[in-house]
Amino acid sequence: MPQVIIYAVASFICAFALALAITRFLGLFVRVKGSSMKNTLHDGNILLAVRPGRYHRGEVVLCRYPHRAERTIELGAAFSLTWHTLFVKRLVALPGDTVEIREGQLFVNDSPVPDPPAMGSAPSDYPPRTLRSNQYFVLGDNRRASHDSRAADVGPISGKMLQGHVKAVLWPPGMIQTVK
Repeated sequence: MPQVIIYAVASFICAFALALAITRFLGLFVRVKGSSMKNTLHDGNILLAVRPGRYHRGEVVLCRYPHRAERTIELGAAFSLTWHTLFVKRLVALPGDTVEIREGQLFVNDSPVPDPPAMGSAPSDYPPRTLRSNQYFVLGDNRRASHDSRAADVGPISGKMLQGHVKAVLWPPGMIQTVK
């Protein structure tokens, strides 16, 4: 009987370590909660987000916001696990860009950024702001119902808050597609 317990504990530890390594270095599976990315993504969609690579203007990203539902479990002096609430948004401006919303129209570096048909225009103006190094500006596609970089408690996010590139909708089966 003790061998079975040791085997079960060892299996659990190996599975946990493998899952941790996959999510840390390769990719994440996340579920959309809410309507901030409607009509691009929908509440309940399961997404695949991959970690490595450079971020580009216009892509859908997985990010975390400062001071938002963080939980940490201390497992000893040198090891802890931290969970962050993750959000899916569209990356609209990169470090050094100047972002502005004028009469509902998004401008990046003084050039209008056309809204794809799925997007809703921003309901209010946002004054010009030039992003510093390591600052990124994210917006939800459903801009009328998105808590994003326009909000004072969010603002531009840092590079370390970008958690991955959203590549595909994996669930439900009728909505499987790549994300652009």
